[in-house]
Amino acid sequence: MMADLIEHLFAPAFDNEWLAQMGDASAIDLLSIIHDPTSEKLAFTTDSFVVSPLFFPGGNIGELAVYGTINDLAMRGAKPLLLSAGFILEEGLPMETLGNIVAAMAQACRKAGVKVAAGDTKVVQRGHGDGLYISTSGIGVIPVGVEIGPANARPGDVVMVSGTMGDHGIAIMSVREGLTFQTEIRSDTAPLNGLVEAMLKTGNFEVSKNSEVCQPIHCLRDATRGGLAAVLNELAGSSKVGIEFDERKVPLRPEVNAACEMLGLDPLHVANEGKLVAIVPEQVAEPVLAAMRTHEYGQAAAIIGCVVAEHPGLVTAKTSIGGMRVVDIPAGELLPRIC
Repeated sequence: MMADLIEHLFAPAFDNEWLAQMGDASAIDLLSIIHDPTSEKLAFTTDSFVVSPLFFPGGNIGELAVYGTINDLAMRGAKPLLLSAGFILEEGLPMETLGNIVAAMAQACRKAGVKVAAGDTKVVQRGHGDGLYISTSGIGVIPVGVEIGPANARPGDVVMVSGTMGDHGIAIMSVREGLTFQTEIRSDTAPLNGLVEAMLKTGNFEVSKNSEVCQPIHCLRDATRGGLAAVLNELAGSSKVGIEFDERKVPLRPEVNAACEMLGLDPLHVANEGKLVAIVPEQVAEPVLAAMRTHEYGQAAAIIGCVVAEHPGLVTAKTSIGGMRVVDIPAGELLPRIC
């Protein structure tokens, strides 16, 4: 039965020359997939997805697994190339449900330009798997000169976000809790590698008196679990700097903001799955912002704050009434099982 499942579902959906080898491991000629001779580093990441429910407004666990792994690679400036996918199926999972999820994963791979080169499938007893879990790993290449990392923020840098915050977490909560709103709140699940590529291209110009080519991005993080607050705290801690931002400049959908008020949630703590936080040098902030806004997934991008030398490791926000407050990293899991 497992052989039939692989032959008739997984293999056709993810068909490519590496997966077709069907060995204990796929043999990959790196020169055949790394077409850019300027690439000198590999990026490698792994993740697991246990979201409940499996389907939600704007997406499902399948495309979430693909995009989540791709985005982790993109946050180091890497071009994603290959994925692996492991499926933990609960006994009794309807084949139609699995088929729809696999089809969504295959479509997500095509959209993002990656291929599944290896995979595995296991089945657990009924009541032990919550339907379906997916584990993925990804490999990408980092071009020469791209040095993006969580410890690279410097005082004077500008902090920006690629779009509205909190969409994914509230979309999951609305389905899970049976909440209805006048406007459907959809997940922002999306691949961000194309957006990052567009941002990096803004570094191809000369700046400063010494005509040095400026590194256009110092830090990138996708604002998933813990939302914007968690990401900013992590970056401030890793770079040993302070971060200050204006709450009024953070893009929020009115319906998401209203839902957070009703549920008693801070939208800064709510998860996203298709939004990033970027820290860039001040002199390239406007060109990077312009590049983001021309991309499908950066149209609502905004500059929200700056990096400071004061209060290293601490994040503060200017409130809507003009005061200042400390924005802590969220304690506990406000919205469990969101990815």
